[in-house]
Amino acid sequence: MREVPSDLRYTKEHEWVKVEGNEVSIGITDFAQNALTEVVWVELPEVDLVVEVMDSFASVESVKSVSEIYSPVAGTVAEVNESLEEAPEQINEDPYGSGWICKIKTDGDVDLGALLDSTSYSALIGD
Repeated sequence: MREVPSDLRYTKEHEWVKVEGNEVSIGITDFAQNALTEVVWVELPEVDLVVEVMDSFASVESVKSVSEIYSPVAGTVAEVNESLEEAPEQINEDPYGSGWICKIKTDGDVDLGALLDSTSYSALIGD
C-alpha cells in the first residue's frame, strides 16, 4: 500500500498539492517517485515564473526516465526547493516532506474540484 496522505489533493499526473491560503506547495506522490525509482536530478522552475493550470514547469530525472511536472494551479512560482539541486534523492526519501518541489502563489481561491482527494487518488493508482 502506497502512502496517500488524506490532507493533500492530487492530480491524475501524480502531483500532490497542499493548499495554504493562496499559496500551494507541490511535489510528486509516493506512487510517482516509486515508479521513477532513483531520482538523480531535478529541473526546478524559476521563481516569479507565471504558470497556467497544467503547464509543464519542472522535471524530475531518474535512472529510468525523465518526467515532466505539471502545475495543478495557475499562479506565480514563489519559492523553489533549492536543496533538491544537491540532494534530489529527497524526493524518494520523503516525497511529502523535504521532497517538495515548489510553492505557487495563486491569484485567488484554488479550485479544489479539479483535484482528486486521497480516496479518489488511491482508486486511480489501484490501492
